[in-house]
Amino acid sequence: MSDPTTIRRLYGRRTGHKLRIGQAALTERLLPEIAVPRDGPLDAPALFGDDRPLELEIGFGRGEHLAGQARMRPDHGFIGCEPFLDGVVGLLVHVEEQGLTNVRVHMDDALEVIERLPDASLSRAYLLHPDPWPKTRHAKRRFMNKGPIDLIASKLKPGAEFRFGTDHPVYCRWAMMVMGQSPDFEWLAQGPQDFLVRPDDWPETRYEAKARRLGHEVWYFRYRRA
Repeated sequence: MSDPTTIRRLYGRRTGHKLRIGQAALTERLLPEIAVPRDGPLDAPALFGDDRPLELEIGFGRGEHLAGQARMRPDHGFIGCEPFLDGVVGLLVHVEEQGLTNVRVHMDDALEVIERLPDASLSRAYLLHPDPWPKTRHAKRRFMNKGPIDLIASKLKPGAEFRFGTDHPVYCRWAMMVMGQSPDFEWLAQGPQDFLVRPDDWPETRYEAKARRLGHEVWYFRYRRA
């Protein structure tokens, strides 16, 4: 397996605008309750107290998709990884308003969590609209690279699903190349509509809606762990 630490460094700001009083209070109260533990095992019993199926989203943005998935499958446990405070606050608002009890949050690098998960422990993993780093010299900064993809494959159960979405043509071509070279995944597409139309159980994100307003085409990829 190639080394996933080749993209260990996080680029960009961790924070944006100053939090409002209510947002700061929510973060101070709720985040410690649902934060992924910094030490110890990261299996379902440790996170949720039972042996439920686990799902993971890498970079959940403002949390619309993760909250939607958690609402659809309350018997599953969802782990969301997002290094940016604004995004974490967005998810916390969804968790609070929707009464979600099956979500855990890691406000840092997703690889730190993925590496601690038992092999073949995930039922699904999601990577939606990651930073495309479109310049060739920045390609190594993309999450969609052999090291991280090999690591995700090792954590998915046989037959489990990895979903990837983007509206950036450079990243789309790059991702298809990386995934096409992986012996661990089978692309679940029979025709163009399978990756041009968002599946019913794929909640729309704020970023995706903005991309469509700007006239961007959005691509949806579903892969099965071989």
